[in-house]
Amino acid sequence: MTGSTGNARRSRHPTRYTRWFLYGIAVLVMLTLAAAFTYRFWGMELIRRSMVPSAGFAAQAPIEPQGYARADMWLARPDKPGNPALWTPAGMQPASDPPAAVFFIHPTSYMNRAQWNAPLTDVEANSTAELFLRGQASAFNDVGAIWAPRYRQATFGAFLTSDAAAQQALDLAYGDVLAAFDAFLKEAGDRPIILAGHSQGSLHLTRLLIDRVAGKPLAKRIVAAYVVGWPISIPADLPALGLPACTGPDEAGCILSWQSFSEPADPSLIFDKFDATNGYTGAPRKDTPLLCTNPITGTPDTSAPAQDNLGTLLPDASFSNAQMVPGGVPASCQGRGILSIGRTPPNLGQFVLPGNNYHVFDYSLFWANVRADAARRLAAFEAR
Repeated sequence: MTGSTGNARRSRHPTRYTRWFLYGIAVLVMLTLAAAFTYRFWGMELIRRSMVPSAGFAAQAPIEPQGYARADMWLARPDKPGNPALWTPAGMQPASDPPAAVFFIHPTSYMNRAQWNAPLTDVEANSTAELFLRGQASAFNDVGAIWAPRYRQATFGAFLTSDAAAQQALDLAYGDVLAAFDAFLKEAGDRPIILAGHSQGSLHLTRLLIDRVAGKPLAKRIVAAYVVGWPISIPADLPALGLPACTGPDEAGCILSWQSFSEPADPSLIFDKFDATNGYTGAPRKDTPLLCTNPITGTPDTSAPAQDNLGTLLPDASFSNAQMVPGGVPASCQGRGILSIGRTPPNLGQFVLPGNNYHVFDYSLFWANVRADAARRLAAFEAR
C-alpha cells in the first residue's frame, strides 16, 4: 500500500509502514475469526474464561503531573517521527499546517489476561494501537494535528465481566486519559478541538465530555466529538455529555456516534450488559433509543445507498495492498439505533465479530466520509 505523510523524513520508509499496517490487519483478522469460531461452538462463557483476568486488581499510582509532557507518552503527536496518524491511502495526504487540534483515544489493543491494565511499554498492545491510529485517527489528519496518548488501557476481558476489578481497571485507564487531555490542552493553544475515539476509547471520551466539556468554557471550542463504537442512550446519557447530538451535516459543537452491523444483525451481546446499567443522568438505559449518526449523511436516523459512500479502506485478499474503494458500503440507522451496512459488505463479510458486528471496521468502512464530515464541521465552526 502506498500513501503520503507529507513529511520527507517519514516518506523514506514507506515499505516499513506498509508492512506494519498489513501485519496489523492480519492480526485483527485472526483475532476476529478466533472470537467468532469460539463463540459459535462454545459460547460467551468460554470466551470469558479465556479473556478475563483471574488475578485481583492491582492498584497503581497515577501518572505524575508532568508525565504527558514527555514525547514517549504519546503514540501520536505532531512532532513524533513516524507518526502513525499521518498515514493516508494513495492519492491523499495530511495537511501540512492543519488548523484544528485532534485528541484521539484508541480502542482496546491489550488482550492479555495476565493483568487488568496494559503496561505502557507493552510492545504488542502499542503496535496494535498504532494500527488503529492508521485506520481510524488518520481520517482527521487533513483538518487537525493529532495527539493520541498511550494509556494503561483496561484489558479486553474487562468488558466481559461485572467483577468490581473491571470497573477499577477502567477507572485507572480513564485517569491516564484525563491527565493526557489536560496536557493536550496546553499544547493545542487556542485552536478548535476535535475529540474522537473508538470502543474503549469512546467510553473514556464520554467521561471526558462530562468532566472537561459539559458546562465549561471549553465546550465553545469543540468542533465535534466522534464517540464511535460505544452506545450512547439518548435519554439516559446524552443530556449529561454537555453537547447535543449532531442533527445536520454542517453543524458544529455536537456529538456523532454509530455501531456497525451487517444483516441479520444481533447486537444482544452489547445490549445485554448495557441495559443492566443506569446512564450518566441516573436514568436506566434499558430499552432506550441509542444515538445513531449515519456517517455517510452526517445526520442521525437516516439511510444512504452505497454509491454515496466516498470511500472504504479495504485490504486485498493477499493483504499485500490496501486501497480506498468508493461506493461499496451503504449505511442505515435501524431499530433501536444500530448502523446497518447491509447483507454483503465487500471483502469484509467473513471478518466479523459475533452477531455480524463490524466493530473493528467502524471507521474504515466510512473513512473518506468521516474525513469529509470533519472538514465540513470545521468549516461551520470557523464560520460561526
